[in-house]
Amino acid sequence: MANKEILRINNLVTSFRIQQKYYAAVDDVSLSVKENEIIAIVGESGCGKSALALSITSLHNKNYTKIEGEILFRGTDLLKLSVGELNKIRGKEISMIFQDPLTALNPLMTIGAQITETLNVHGGMSKSKNKDTAIDLLNQVGITNPSLTYSQYPHELSGGMRQRAMIAIAVSCNPPLIIADEPTTALDVTIQAQILDLIKKLQREYKTATVLITHDLGVVAEMADRIAVMYAGQIVELSPARELFKNPKHPYTRSLLSAIPSMKTDTDKLYAIEGTVPTLINLPREGCRFSGRTPWIPPEYHEEVPVYHEIAPEHFVLCSCHEKFFLEK
Repeated sequence: MANKEILRINNLVTSFRIQQKYYAAVDDVSLSVKENEIIAIVGESGCGKSALALSITSLHNKNYTKIEGEILFRGTDLLKLSVGELNKIRGKEISMIFQDPLTALNPLMTIGAQITETLNVHGGMSKSKNKDTAIDLLNQVGITNPSLTYSQYPHELSGGMRQRAMIAIAVSCNPPLIIADEPTTALDVTIQAQILDLIKKLQREYKTATVLITHDLGVVAEMADRIAVMYAGQIVELSPARELFKNPKHPYTRSLLSAIPSMKTDTDKLYAIEGTVPTLINLPREGCRFSGRTPWIPPEYHEEVPVYHEIAPEHFVLCSCHEKFFLEK
């Protein structure tokens, strides 16, 4: 039996105000997430990944941000809810694991207090029971002395332990959807692997849908069921993970994969993507937004108004430029 759809994003546009004008960091993005699925959103820094993640939970500063479109969580449009209604969903129905736990955690509260705060608001259990639950959660996420960690402050923990504590907070109410925004970026390689294994383990145990934001394609290969590749605010390719690694189509996706160092690669000839991601103010207003970084692809292979092409089941590519691509020699 196919998993049910838990989240659907329709034509989402998230714009930031810069010098009294609004510029779209997320531009007409549509995406679905199914129960018990890990979908990865990948791309370079500045592509709009985190802007998309924060839009789902409405954590942008509304004084400087405008969000349009639909974000349907179990059929309810989150963009139409009041702050009070959203607060009943955040933490209980949708949780977030942030990139830097040291800045995300409250430095003035113990780890235990931060976990029990979520349980007190959403759990409906007694405070004494919440303490036992918090210690059990710390044990589940692999902290060796959970009773001690319960009474410690964030600055007393290592980076890996802080990230584990944040994951404990995120799963404390068994939410059906977790958004993990670059959860291993600030950690060393060994701890990264442990955290990824932990997220995968919890996803299997709790049947939680996970939106994983990352720029690390190695992480994606290990974790994801489906992959959405973002560039300059748009999803340029969407595919099942195995299909994307086996048969990448969009020039940007193929460039990202070609830039991964390999033991088979001549270290004197590492591939690098030419240029940089355009800024919000300088986004191309028409045509393929990646065209400026692939000058070897003839202009006639780019669509003036790019549309999605389904080239295989559930494998979509933006713009017909995928029909002719080769790496710059």
